Formats: sequence, structure tokens, C-alpha cells
Amino acid sequence: MTKNTATLLISCPDQRGLVAKFANFIYSNGGNIIHADQHTDFAAGLFLTRIEWQLDGFNLSRELIGPAFNAIAQPLKCTWQLYFSDSIRRIAIFVSRQDHCLLDLIWRQRSGDLAAEIPLMISNHPDLQAIAKQFSIDYYHIPITKENKLEQEAKQLELLRQYNIDLVVLAKYMQILTPEFIAQFPHTINIHHSFLPAFVGANPYQQAYKRGVKIIGATAHYVTADLDQGPIIEQEVVRVSHRDDVVDLIRKGKDLERVVLARAVRSHLQNRILVYDDRTVVFE
Repeated sequence: MTKNTATLLISCPDQRGLVAKFANFIYSNGGNIIHADQHTDFAAGLFLTRIEWQLDGFNLSRELIGPAFNAIAQPLKCTWQLYFSDSIRRIAIFVSRQDHCLLDLIWRQRSGDLAAEIPLMISNHPDLQAIAKQFSIDYYHIPITKENKLEQEAKQLELLRQYNIDLVVLAKYMQILTPEFIAQFPHTINIHHSFLPAFVGANPYQQAYKRGVKIIGATAHYVTADLDQGPIIEQEVVRVSHRDDVVDLIRKGKDLERVVLARAVRSHLQNRILVYDDRTVVFE
């Protein structure tokens, strides 16, 4: 059985001795590091790292780890996040009519591949309510038009608060979230059915077919106020040929979408992502 661990995600101006200082904080408090990874962005002058250690035998209580580390981090001008492996995130899945990404996420969660709870589904259509019922997930049909979008998003945000949601996953939710929604709930992952930055927006498979592309892709990214411009978490491609029509592209693309979205959600849940300058570092 995996023992409970703590993870620090840290970014700070690059300088000498950072690895030693961070490792010594854990070592001097009786910790055993089990994973450590790092990256230096020389152009940005940033050092980024992920350190995970066992809590068994660690001298500091969970409540004291943050304040103690901050005493080291503040002089180094670090930004940092602290997570615990036994803190289970709560996911809300937003959907429209397509079910392939939704079913894949539920299957992975039920099989233990995604360490999370899925208590809530929200949709602008009623089509997938039977799936929610099958898996005992609360389902809310909230129709959205241009006229009622802000009002309906307020209902969505209230549900996220009621269900104590940590992460929203847009599993083929065919609506654009407003900047007001994103400002209030920035922890949102979207799956886009193209290899961004190519074919932004609607109907990317049709766009790809018209251009006669030889590869198609899928991209999972954090949602920002700029459409399909958020920091990219995961991508994958598959080859296509002149023999493939739009239906073939969609079929192949759906397979990519499942895998890419699942990888992105898993990386988020495992606290492997650092976002900076509209980019991400995804630690292995």
C-alpha cells in the first residue's frame, strides 16, 4: 500500500543551491524523498521543481509544513503549492451530447486509475442523464442561450460551491465559458479536438479535411478567457490519409480525445503540473 505523501510544486528565480535548500528542508525534518524532478527555463530565468516525500516519520505536522517551508521560500521569491496524496479531489464533468470522453473518465475513476470523486455532472442538454443515473452521479440540465448565459452560469457556479468541487472537466461541453465564470472558477480543463494551435474554434475536423492534413490531433488545456488559448497540458496525434473522409477523422479523433483528456486530468490530480507564462511544465 502506498504511504501518504506530501508534494511541493515550486517555481522561483533561478539561482545556485536551490535543489540543496529544498531537499535539506525535507531531510532536516526527517523526510524521505521518493520523487524529485526539476526544470530550468533559462529564457525566463525560472527554476521549477516537483518534490514528493513520505509523511511517515516526518517531524512536522501537516499544519506546520506550509509555514515552515514559507520561511525558506520567501527570501528566494518562490511561488509554491503544497498537496497531500490522501486529499481526494472532487470533479464536476460538464457535457453536451457526446459521451465518449465522459464514459472514459467515469470508467477510469471507477477502476482506480483516477484518484478522485465524480459527484456532479452539468449539461446544456438532457441527453446524457441516463449515464449519470447509471453511475449514481447527480445530473443538472441547465440550458444555455445567448440571452441567459450569465444567469445560467451563476447556477453552475453555485452548484460547484454546493458540491465542493475542486476541478471542472469539460468533456466535450460545446459551450464557451465566459470570463466571469473563469475568474470565479479557474481550475477547469478542456479537451479540444485538434492539435492546437491549429484549427481553433468550432468544426476543426472539417477544417482539417479541407486542408488535406496528414495528421490530426487532440489537445487538453486549462481554460482561460481566450478561446482555446489556455496553457497546454497534453497532446497526441494520429496519421490520416487522403482516403479518410470527415467521418473517419472524427472516429480517429475521438480515440485521441479520450486518452489525451485522461492523461491531463491524471497529471492534474497527481499534482504534476506547473503553469507559468501561459505555458506548463508537466513533470513525469
